[in-house]
Amino acid sequence: MADSMMSKAATMEIPISSNGDSRNLAEDDSLEQAAKIQWSLREKVGSPAGLRDLQQVMVSGPNLNETSIVSGGYGGTTEGIIPTSSIKGPAVHINTDFLGNRRIPNEGQGSNMDYAGSNSSMTAEEATRGVAVEKFDIMKKWGLNTYKCTKQMISERFGRGSRTVDLELEAQIEVLRETKRKYENVLRLARALTNHFYSMVQTQHALGDTFADLSQKSPELRDEFGYNAETQKLLCKNGETLLGAINFFVSSINTLVNKTMEDTLMTIKMYENARLEFDAYRADLEELNMGPRDAVTMARIEAAQQQYQIHKDKYERLRSDVTIKIKFLEENKVKVMHKQLLLFHNAISAYFAGNQQQLEQTLKQFNIKLKPPGDDKPSWLEEQ
Repeated sequence: MADSMMSKAATMEIPISSNGDSRNLAEDDSLEQAAKIQWSLREKVGSPAGLRDLQQVMVSGPNLNETSIVSGGYGGTTEGIIPTSSIKGPAVHINTDFLGNRRIPNEGQGSNMDYAGSNSSMTAEEATRGVAVEKFDIMKKWGLNTYKCTKQMISERFGRGSRTVDLELEAQIEVLRETKRKYENVLRLARALTNHFYSMVQTQHALGDTFADLSQKSPELRDEFGYNAETQKLLCKNGETLLGAINFFVSSINTLVNKTMEDTLMTIKMYENARLEFDAYRADLEELNMGPRDAVTMARIEAAQQQYQIHKDKYERLRSDVTIKIKFLEENKVKVMHKQLLLFHNAISAYFAGNQQQLEQTLKQFNIKLKPPGDDKPSWLEEQ
């Protein structure tokens, strides 16, 4: 490899005249430089320093693309100059290692890298194509199902299609919806009562403080202001106790209406959607059965029969779930309302009768704990 490099460096440009004599070497700087390089490399080629000098020559030596080959015909003085840059060959990529030395990669290494890159790109394209096909299939099924359900809904509203009806279950669902509307009204009125009663308690508290202040500043009416101040403070205390009972009543009714009943109504909504899908695929199967019975139609009938069976099983399962939930909801509603109505009655009666002991006993009976008067107020650290 060193001999070949030296021969390339020494024969970069060789002028030959028409009679075979060499020209004056002083006129060609590149030939003189090549001769010096050859002489120095022959002395140092056997040493590591010589190899480094050879690498430096390859880096900083004459550009081979700028050398030329001068030739002349025999018996004539005309010279032909052929630039070596016009001679094209395969491209060679030169890389540099961490020491600054140049390395020429093998041809097989580049082809292997190109092959691995092409395989990775093909794998990424196949994965992207698979995801796109899957999404397209999902959208296709969703669009077909939506079309069938919309068609069935329009047919039912215009009286052209038939629908599956469970009379007993439909009656129970209607009763549940009516019950929910009535309980929502009870909840709204109970909240209004709580707000008004809270305002009254706050007014009584302010009035009691005013009476107590006037009893200190009016000696002639000290007793009268004192009696009224004590009465308002007692009413305020009993009012706060009653507010605790009413708040517990409102919280229980809110849980019953907006969680328990709402959960059952969500299941009913899923049941109604399943009923619509079941009727849509049932109508599609009936339409196919009324048509011709060729090979293509039989395949479509078989596929429609499978879809019909799937949606039928879903409809029956949800119908069973709705029936069970309505039954449990009715039992839970009776238990909750029995307890809450008894609490509400006893608390209201004890408050307006002025029976403070019975009012406190009612709260203990239903395990209702009142918050301290200043518990709702933020601490001084939270106010900072």
